[in-house]
Amino acid sequence: MSKVDGTRSAPARKRAKTGGRAPGTPNKATKEFRDTITKVLDANADNVGKWLSLVAEGRPANTEAGTAAEPGDPAKALDLLTKLAEYAAPKLARTEHTGKNGGPLETVTRIELVAGSGDSED
Repeated sequence: MSKVDGTRSAPARKRAKTGGRAPGTPNKATKEFRDTITKVLDANADNVGKWLSLVAEGRPANTEAGTAAEPGDPAKALDLLTKLAEYAAPKLARTEHTGKNGGPLETVTRIELVAGSGDSED
């Protein structure tokens, strides 16, 4: 801010942050959503398996109901299972380890031979 005479005042000091969530802790809405999805999946575990099987294996024609046969799609069933799993278990972050300047990691193994005191019978 500027004063009446045109000079600037020193900026205000920032306070240290206190309180709040710790980094990496999901907020309440996210936690409740994941818990709800997990409960729905648990309650329908048998049904989810049946539904995935129907998608993977397909459905035969039903002449009484007038429905045509539906071909199976195992890739789609796997895709659906993957999408469901994301709600029950969080994705893991990918980490790449590199050496200097993005090169390969270098490992050094060092073995030291130490002279004994001569007291033991080793």
